[in-house]
Amino acid sequence: MTANPTFGSRAWAQVVIERPSVTNAILGVIIFNAITLGLGTSKVVQAHVGELLDIIDNVVLAIFIVELAMKLYAYGLRFFSSAWNVFDLVVVALGLLPDRQGLSALRGLRVLRAMRLLSVIPQMRAVVQALLDALPGMGAVIVMISIVFYIFAVMATLMYGAAFPEWFGTLGRSLYSLFQIMTLESWSMGIVRPVMEVYPTAWAFFVPFIVVTAFSVLNLFIGLLVNTMQSAVEEETEAEIHKLRDLVKSETDVVDGHVVELRDEIRALRAEVAALSQERKDD
Repeated sequence: MTANPTFGSRAWAQVVIERPSVTNAILGVIIFNAITLGLGTSKVVQAHVGELLDIIDNVVLAIFIVELAMKLYAYGLRFFSSAWNVFDLVVVALGLLPDRQGLSALRGLRVLRAMRLLSVIPQMRAVVQALLDALPGMGAVIVMISIVFYIFAVMATLMYGAAFPEWFGTLGRSLYSLFQIMTLESWSMGIVRPVMEVYPTAWAFFVPFIVVTAFSVLNLFIGLLVNTMQSAVEEETEAEIHKLRDLVKSETDVVDGHVVELRDEIRALRAEVAALSQERKDD
């Protein structure tokens, strides 16, 4: 990129699109568009300012198209190396779909552009990175809890399916009922106590299930996220420390270079003074 890019050049377009003022303006438009899309879901608002919302929607969509066009012109094929750029391109393309045959619902996906805030705010970026880093560990936990669910669902179907077919009549119904029990949503009065009226010892089945799932396995997710976020923070802190060390080292090297130059100059001056003194003595 040249120091003074000419108007209309790729370098000029890149300078313009990377300006903080332009970036902040686009983010403001994204937030504004998310708000207007939310207002558009209200029948009262649609009845009063529905046409205005449509005009605003078209203007915002035009702004997004101009932004993407400038990025494509500025970066060329490098535009597709950024996942966020590809995401924006897909969302804007969905916004261009016609309002017929149920495709209008897809246009509402433009509200997902608000997720670009995640790439701007460092703290939110760290949270997203922690979630991505925790996915492998979460996969192992999901497999484990799936095995637990399957075992308890088979047992519940065999033990309580005949008396309570609406809850445990099939394996699928048992899985759904156990999922409701795991969330602790109306599990006692809604499911467990009616079952205990027929099977008084049913508590010995449901209580261990709740302890294993709701109190133990689910806490593993929280533990994984906390550990991953802590590791991410430590890595970021260590990277900052390395940067500071490199900066201090580079500054120290510069100072050492100046000191060596001054020492050489002093030696040269001393040699000149000694030579002048010797000449005067010889005279």
